[in-house]
Amino acid sequence: MQKTKKDPYAALRIKEFNIFLLVRFALVFGWSMQFIIIEWEVYSITKNPLSLGIIGLMEVIPAVSMALFAGHIVDQKEKRNLLAICTAAFSLISLGLFFLTLPSFVEGWSQQTILFSIYALVFFGGFLRSFFGPTIFSLIALIVPKKLYPNAATWSSSTWQMASVLGPAFAGFTIAWIGVHWSLCIVFSLVLLSFFLVFLIKRKPILNPKIGEPIFQSLKEGIQFVYKTKAILGAITLDMISVLFGGAIALLPVYAQDILKVGPEGFGALRAAPAIGAFLTMLVTAYIPISKNAGMKLLAAIFGFGLCIIVFGLSSIFWVSIVALFFSGVTDGISMVIRQTILQLKTPDNMRGRVASVNSMFVGSSNELGAFESGLTAKIMGTVTAVVFGGTMTLITVATTGFVNPTLRKLDLTKDLEAHENEES
Repeated sequence: MQKTKKDPYAALRIKEFNIFLLVRFALVFGWSMQFIIIEWEVYSITKNPLSLGIIGLMEVIPAVSMALFAGHIVDQKEKRNLLAICTAAFSLISLGLFFLTLPSFVEGWSQQTILFSIYALVFFGGFLRSFFGPTIFSLIALIVPKKLYPNAATWSSSTWQMASVLGPAFAGFTIAWIGVHWSLCIVFSLVLLSFFLVFLIKRKPILNPKIGEPIFQSLKEGIQFVYKTKAILGAITLDMISVLFGGAIALLPVYAQDILKVGPEGFGALRAAPAIGAFLTMLVTAYIPISKNAGMKLLAAIFGFGLCIIVFGLSSIFWVSIVALFFSGVTDGISMVIRQTILQLKTPDNMRGRVASVNSMFVGSSNELGAFESGLTAKIMGTVTAVVFGGTMTLITVATTGFVNPTLRKLDLTKDLEAHENEES
């Protein structure tokens, strides 16, 4: 038992989990690729920066508004087949975008019609996004035993991070090499591969005893559970605030062009630094367990994230900015693994869909809102002041959360893991 607990590859020794990781990598890689390609194509059509903001809006509105309802449905349905349905629907979006960029197919269409058709497919994609998060979160818990949740969370988060970094970078190269149209063909191929791989995972039991429960009663129960479970509420709140106010990434073009004056190559390095830091940290956490004193480690990691953002905001030296962003990724990687482990261990099997939906509703929307907040405060205060303000608000939030939420501050996941091990043995 002791050997299994210390094994950094424990979750990877489960065949279905490896298949799950392949599916997740292909989906996230394809989704990230597709978003960059769409941005490029839409801007090429409109030459209007506002059209890029509309893309984000078209995705986030259905994703947030449908999140709670999606969680209810996920808790009522079999997870493997639900993921297969979502993936099949995603493939239709990719196929639609592929045809919308085929010159002979849209020859007689106006640019406005093509643009609105792209927005419509993005909107449908946002609707799907509300289902993907809770479905994937719920499926992990049915593939690996509870004692391996921290290890599985590490590898799953690392896979997501790697795919979300490599996808946009690869999209940039393929647009230059083979153009928008054939780049979207690659996306469609990846999604199709994911669809077939999903069926290598066996169907899973539905663990919700309240099948057919009225939807509003179900939603109320999910929200109340999150509110009453202080560890989950604290983790979600910290994540949301740090993303909302620490969104310096949205202002990187300004830093690259006007403050650090490093051009597109420097911009690429700045953009990659936090992702590399997060990815390396997630790999390290597979070898060094972080379950002991998890609450204090989470608070310390997000506090460190806030400090890194402040240092980056004040820096006018390129290598200092790179180091600050790298360590912002390191601290974010630690907090991401701890947050996912808290959610997995503290959420009952019959409520995983609803809890994941509440999480995605707050945290998912904060990415877009964080970019908006950064742009707005930069306009009002100036770029440097806006970034420092965001980092300072993150520090204040951590200090306040640690003070008012002693449950989170004192959280130690070691006992939860030991209880699950005894349960399974």
